[in-house]
Amino acid sequence: MLKEFKDFIAKGNVMDMAVGIIIGAAFTAIVTSLVSDLINPIIGLVTGGIDFSNLFINLGSGEFASLKAARDAGAPVFAYGAFITAVINFLIIAFVVFLLVKMVNKVKDAAVKKEAAPAAPAGPSELDVLLQIRDALKK
Repeated sequence: MLKEFKDFIAKGNVMDMAVGIIIGAAFTAIVTSLVSDLINPIIGLVTGGIDFSNLFINLGSGEFASLKAARDAGAPVFAYGAFITAVINFLIIAFVVFLLVKMVNKVKDAAVKKEAAPAAPAGPSELDVLLQIRDALKK
């Protein structure tokens, strides 16, 4: 069973998947920063200063100035701003993955076309040329 597991891990697909997961985790951190640090402030500027990440509805008693303050106090909140931010993150990640897959498919198609392209017709071999010369000299 250990040998089978070792063979499974050694397959290229498993290694590719592992690399993809690691890069995906790092990429998620980049996209999260992009959304929270760059896109949300621009959206907030356009919408009159609304910060999506801080939008919430307090379901309990008391008033809180921010979502963090409500969560720190243990108040039940409906944090729809965090959901909006997560949707924006998802859309950006999905779009970038779409572009990456499209680019990889384009490169693969180009490689397949290059492999499938017929080779230039080979000229006569040296033996064929010598036989033609022989036949021509016989005439």
